[in-house]
Amino acid sequence: MVFLSHFLLFCSWVIIIFTIIGVVIVFDPLGGKKTFYLTDSVNRNLESSQSGQLLYNVKNTATRVWEKRIRLLCCCIVQDDDHRVAFTSIAELFRNYFSDTDLVPSDIAAGLTLLHQEQDKMESCPKEPEEVLCHSPSSLVTDDLDIELENAAHYMLFAAAAYGWPYYIYTNPFTALCKLSGDCCGNRPTDSDITGSDRHNFHFGSILKITGLQYRDFIHISFHNKIYEIPFFVALDHKKEAIVVAVRGTLSFEDILTDLSADCEDLTLEDVLENGFVHKGITQAANYIYRKLINDGILNQAFTIAPEYKLVIVGHSLGGGTASILAIMLRNSFPTLRCYAFSPPGGLLSKSLADYTKHFIVSVIVGKDLVARLSMPNMEDLKRRIVRIVANCNRPKYQILLRGCWYEVFGGDPDNFPTELDGRNQDALTQPLLAEESLMVHRSPSYNALEDESHLNSPPQYPHLYLPGKIIHVVEESSSRRLCSSDVKYTARWSTETVFGSILISPKMITDHMPDVVLKALDSLSQERGSCISCRTRECHTNVV
Repeated sequence: MVFLSHFLLFCSWVIIIFTIIGVVIVFDPLGGKKTFYLTDSVNRNLESSQSGQLLYNVKNTATRVWEKRIRLLCCCIVQDDDHRVAFTSIAELFRNYFSDTDLVPSDIAAGLTLLHQEQDKMESCPKEPEEVLCHSPSSLVTDDLDIELENAAHYMLFAAAAYGWPYYIYTNPFTALCKLSGDCCGNRPTDSDITGSDRHNFHFGSILKITGLQYRDFIHISFHNKIYEIPFFVALDHKKEAIVVAVRGTLSFEDILTDLSADCEDLTLEDVLENGFVHKGITQAANYIYRKLINDGILNQAFTIAPEYKLVIVGHSLGGGTASILAIMLRNSFPTLRCYAFSPPGGLLSKSLADYTKHFIVSVIVGKDLVARLSMPNMEDLKRRIVRIVANCNRPKYQILLRGCWYEVFGGDPDNFPTELDGRNQDALTQPLLAEESLMVHRSPSYNALEDESHLNSPPQYPHLYLPGKIIHVVEESSSRRLCSSDVKYTARWSTETVFGSILISPKMITDHMPDVVLKALDSLSQERGSCISCRTRECHTNVV
């Protein structure tokens, strides 16, 4: 009885704490001010100077609100001038994105489940013959794909190893700690070869285990991690005769801030392009590694040891985006370099830069990976689709959420909720979901798109940024959409950046991004295609005999 009372008391405190955190993060202190500055007709009736001053004050207040929320979430990290600049930049990004909607979290959840079911209904429709034929590659393209898949499976080990002990323990939960405790204390590079903290030598020990290299194969290892400064290592890969620069992906609050610093900035390179837009935060991270490699003489040291080796830059997620921009910066000095970007962010390079990188960068995307489709234009499009599908559904929200939970967990046929995608007469629909009167009264730009399609054709607020290089898209052959599946078979094909121009809703949109899933898919494809090549070789030998 005493235990039960203590347990209930503990649960009560947990609920109270989470309620306070939720109110602090979600509550909008702007209130009516936000509604006021979103209403165009009111602004037109004010004097231009008064309207401009009011709009500036409200936007400034909204930015401060988001900045306080971000500071609260990042209260555990040491904050300096770089953090303060990043907080302001990210706050302005969030303010711009959420300024024209009044959707609550449950509306967003309902909209996402509706979009997922509509998406699955459209995918189940038979494809046009032309659409099927366009994916039939020539034998030359297939051979090139086989080579790149084999290389990608090999270099993905380096990209995964850059995560250090968290990845190794995640993929070996029962044996990792014992192996690291027993093996990591013996061999390690000298202090001059390693920077940053690696307590108990777990990071370096994990890298050794994952890559299978010897400690003497490492030229430089950096575990230093700040905003715009991410860990990486440089190693000699004797199997492929390459000097590999592996950049770590997102693993800390500082990395998340680097990801969210999504403003665009110009990248001008001599003898390459006059202008190219790039992701600001990732570009600053690439600049940091570039300075370390060139100014500190790390690459010179590597090529002194192995002058005949080629340079290969790899990374996953944030590391993939950073590796891509780093490859662009190093391309003039190392014309033969190659870059393998695994699941890089979608909003990375402008079209001109993306086309330029097709000669030396290969991006690998698995399934419906969210991050590979993540860009500000795509997020704006997702917001518009959520608002539209929510405003045109006549079912109660609890029905949509309950049916959506069942569909996500157990599958089945998509429900036939009436939406604008059904081609039905909009006037025949009843009140929108939740009687979301505030969404209509405020006449947000997203909702105005329901009545005025010209808004959809207006110039985008954010420039379009694309994935780097040539793109290999790896998808499951099975039609299963559930999280739990065994003996999954994959297929791969060359793709284009337009395929990733919209965010797809799926239970696997997060798991498809995970490095272990990417490595598993590439290993499966590499082994399958390797066995096929050996079979064809034996058949040819038999025919000759």
